[in-house]
Amino acid sequence: MISHLGRYEIVGELGQGAMGVVYKATDPLIDRIVAIKTITLSLALEEREEYEARFYQEAKAAGRLSHPNIVTIFDVGRSGDIAYIAMEFLQGRELRDILNDEKLLPVDQGIDIVAQVAMGLAYAHEHGIIHRDIKPSNIMVGRDGHAKITDFGIARMASSGVRTQTGMVLGSPKYMSPEQVMGKLTDQRSDIFSLGVMLYEMLTGQPPFMAENVNAIMYQTLNAIPQPPSSLNPTVPDMLNFIVAKALAKELEHRYQNARDLANDLRACRVTVPSSVLPSEAAKTAGAASQPDAFKGIVDSDDESDTVATMRLSPSFDSVGATMRLAAMTASKEVVDELSRTFKMARPSAEEINSAAPQSQVSAKHAPGYVAHSKGETQHTNDGGGPVLMAIVAFTLIVLFLALLF
Repeated sequence: MISHLGRYEIVGELGQGAMGVVYKATDPLIDRIVAIKTITLSLALEEREEYEARFYQEAKAAGRLSHPNIVTIFDVGRSGDIAYIAMEFLQGRELRDILNDEKLLPVDQGIDIVAQVAMGLAYAHEHGIIHRDIKPSNIMVGRDGHAKITDFGIARMASSGVRTQTGMVLGSPKYMSPEQVMGKLTDQRSDIFSLGVMLYEMLTGQPPFMAENVNAIMYQTLNAIPQPPSSLNPTVPDMLNFIVAKALAKELEHRYQNARDLANDLRACRVTVPSSVLPSEAAKTAGAASQPDAFKGIVDSDDESDTVATMRLSPSFDSVGATMRLAAMTASKEVVDELSRTFKMARPSAEEINSAAPQSQVSAKHAPGYVAHSKGETQHTNDGGGPVLMAIVAFTLIVLFLALLF
């Protein structure tokens, strides 16, 4: 493996594309991790001219675009027989790999990804660039669900000196628009068709046009009407069926005229679709469910059938009345009678104490020492709580006295 390309220091190999190797590298000038896409120019003359033209086409197309949903190009150069493009290093996975693993995505996640791609395409189209090869392997999805369009290798630019001839078929057969299949001149609506094919596959787990060979796939693209996504995935709402059908319209005038309209419709549909749990949220939930035993001790009880009371200030707390009920539950009969005369309030009965208690009551075994007598009196088996209660009562009386003065 090579160690340097221009000023870039090669860290490792990320993969191999159709034209060359993709490396992970560092830019020592600004200490930035980048991805280096290369093309070997020591090919046969015919292959070299085609690949080199496409290579620099990508650099020019993506390099003039600055959008959150389009990969950023930093630099282009040549080192010996290797030409290279330095671009942002994306931490994530190709959508193709995700679909290979999961077959189909939750509806809300599929909508989110395609809406982002549509916004990126809208920006490119507004700047005169048609991608012409929208497919899952050219979409990178970050760990946070952020999507970016890559590989503008066969993009068509209004101002480009590299033009493909009418009648030349370019693109990936499963995702080609009808006009691409027929070799006609393409515009932004061709990208919209390809994005519709990709959305269909994300919703159903299969592309809308399938056959044994390329010619059969192209025939279906021109003639077959795919069944609604909801017939293969019941979680797909009707509104999304209509959006997909419009994106896949054979006739250009029946299709979405610009990608921004498609993105807006997808966002409107997204509001009606329940959110699924993202991997990051699932991890948080799992972490909360697997807390150490020390945390479990806060809510565990001796008897699993007992109700655990929530520790809070009861809404039935009303100062003097609450003090009287506390006295009736904890103090001797003499202390309660003294408080009754001081507050000029009748001694509360057991029924009154129970009715004022919080909804989530603690069972009698959690409050040992309290005995309810048949005559309606609640008495403590130990008078040791008297001094503490008197201190509470004294504090309450002081507060009341100060409140009357001021």
